[in-house]
Amino acid sequence: MTRWSSFVVARPKLVLAATVLLVLLGGAWGSGVFDRLSLGGYTDPGSESAGVERLIEGTFGRLTPDLAVTYHARPGSTIDDLGPEVAAHLAQIDPGMLASTPLSYWSAPPQAKEFLRSTDGTEGLVVLSLSGDENTRIAAYHDLEPLLVIDGTDAEFSGFSAAANAFNEVSESDLLRAEAVSFPLLLLLLLVIFGGLVGAAVPLCVGGLAILGALGALRVISYFTEVSAFSVNIASLVGLGMSIDYGLFVVTRFREELRSGAHTDDAVRRTLATAGRTVGFSALLLVCGFVGMLVFPQAIVRSFAYGGMAAIGIAAVLSLSALPAALALLGPRINSLTWRPGVVERGEDRAHRFWGGVAARVMRRPVPIATAIVAGLLVLAAPLAGASLGDLDHTGLPATHPLRLAVDDLATDFPLANNGATLILQGSDGKAPPPAATAELFRATAAVDGVQRVVPVGATDTFVAIRAIFDNADRTTGAMATAAALRDLRPPDGTEKMLGGLNALTADGLDAMAARLPWMIGIMVAVTFVLMLLAFRSVVLPLKAIAMATLSLAASFGVLTWIFEDGHGAEFLGVTPGPLPATMVVLIIAVVFGLSTDYEIFLMSRMVEAHDKGASTEEAVRIGTAHTGRIVTAAAALLIVVTGAFTLSELTMMRFIGLGMIVALLIDATVIRMMLVPALVKLMGEANWWAPGFLARKAPTPGSPEDPKPTPQQQIPIQS
Repeated sequence: MTRWSSFVVARPKLVLAATVLLVLLGGAWGSGVFDRLSLGGYTDPGSESAGVERLIEGTFGRLTPDLAVTYHARPGSTIDDLGPEVAAHLAQIDPGMLASTPLSYWSAPPQAKEFLRSTDGTEGLVVLSLSGDENTRIAAYHDLEPLLVIDGTDAEFSGFSAAANAFNEVSESDLLRAEAVSFPLLLLLLLVIFGGLVGAAVPLCVGGLAILGALGALRVISYFTEVSAFSVNIASLVGLGMSIDYGLFVVTRFREELRSGAHTDDAVRRTLATAGRTVGFSALLLVCGFVGMLVFPQAIVRSFAYGGMAAIGIAAVLSLSALPAALALLGPRINSLTWRPGVVERGEDRAHRFWGGVAARVMRRPVPIATAIVAGLLVLAAPLAGASLGDLDHTGLPATHPLRLAVDDLATDFPLANNGATLILQGSDGKAPPPAATAELFRATAAVDGVQRVVPVGATDTFVAIRAIFDNADRTTGAMATAAALRDLRPPDGTEKMLGGLNALTADGLDAMAARLPWMIGIMVAVTFVLMLLAFRSVVLPLKAIAMATLSLAASFGVLTWIFEDGHGAEFLGVTPGPLPATMVVLIIAVVFGLSTDYEIFLMSRMVEAHDKGASTEEAVRIGTAHTGRIVTAAAALLIVVTGAFTLSELTMMRFIGLGMIVALLIDATVIRMMLVPALVKLMGEANWWAPGFLARKAPTPGSPEDPKPTPQQQIPIQS
């Protein structure tokens, strides 16, 4: 870092211009990623149910419906009168978009008409199975919808393709609204925090550049693997948040060095040697943490990781190159354009005194304070014991959304029009099962609770396929229970059974998430321990950081479970209680764990620095908390604004993320970081700094950038 800081100081204009130019060019090229992003990625391609879908599609053609259209009879006429118009509109569809001939009430054989006519006889149903992969089938909805609208009659669209498009469209519009609300508030908060326009603008500019750079990185990744459209949303959120975090830390340290009397060049060197090193470790830690999300088979979850890693990497590079170069050029002008002279210095002095006083008071009574906080957090975490994971379904849309109404009407008016489940029966010798075994499976399937009817799909010389029609609408609690019962069904002797269909795909996806989640958490914990061990040269501090992050997550998810699954306050928030959405749970775990350890690094780096200079444990805690309390709480407040705007969304999953981040940040940045951590460090005393001999810290060389001289501003008085 010393050589790099010298290069930045010697050629700040070159570093700034080259970095910004590269990011702008990468962002311009990366804007083409939007044409390459996937709208799918929700299923586990390696699951049993996905294998059944491929087998059925390869043998009989795609049979799983992707789009359902309900037509209502016009006043004064019957549903049969719509037959010619429905046929004419279906004839307009490009045959290449269809996997098979559309199944329609008006053209279906007599035995199938009852499935496609409403219980009151006033509605008819058209079901379409589309060709192509999941992304192609979802994208086809925009072309098909206008072709299937008939003048003078109401048409309701439902099915997986329509639902995926509904979620994508609502989330996109809600994100634009959230950004329109959060950006002005961010600028206002940054003005208050930095006390001046120049200081406030610097982290915001870095955040904008980080988002542009992440687009270029995502486009590169898209040439090698499937990247979901949601990756851009994650890149925007994480890129802006981490850029502000790193900008706060670097700019605050630079100002501190200037106040100590250091020349601008020396201030930049010392800032990079201290805050820059911390930012580098933080970014490496967060990127490695997001790597844990790559263990999941669903492309949408892996795309969360791609977006997060790209944004964090670019934000860190900018914070260690363009930002210090800009500081070298600005020098003391970083404090310019303030509304009052001296507001910056007075604000930092007040923050130092306040947070130093908080740490001092906590350390006077560490046992009762730590006990009370841990007990309170465990109480908040208690509802987590009854939590369960679920998938996104139509109930996550606003109550008045057309698709949600269409799905509810379909379940009520067409009780037999569901995907149910597809069962494959094979002989153990690889041949088709004997007729007696097939008949036995028919009877056993029909006897399962929740199965309305069993119909044949087809047979080959290697397998037999049958379909079970359920009593309940697809992906509801009842349908998932029926699918689970069919999976547990014992096949006839000498045969093997496989289960497919939409409900089985959903169940397999959730099972894969639950099975891989411990691996993700294990990777994050291992990486955190190793990197913090190397950064702080202490065994105890990484273990404490992991424990604090775990406690923060448990309390946060306890609150989310109490609201979103148990239903307390759900009506006020306008959400339908149900299992926690698995994909969003994974995302929040990754982001909150990363932010928790990020704040821990900011806080502990100053404590370790003070202790290495000879301060006692108690004095190191007080100095570290005083110097970083304002940074950590300000960073959390800014992220609360960014993610809190998600609660304005009408989607349950967006409100889940927004509220989850608000709760987690409030708990972590205040109660845990500023109170519980100082209490625990005080209690553990010199044990905090223990490490094996080969990891023992070496004192910095006197006069080096790593050894800034203590100054009056760095001697934090205790506020009684």
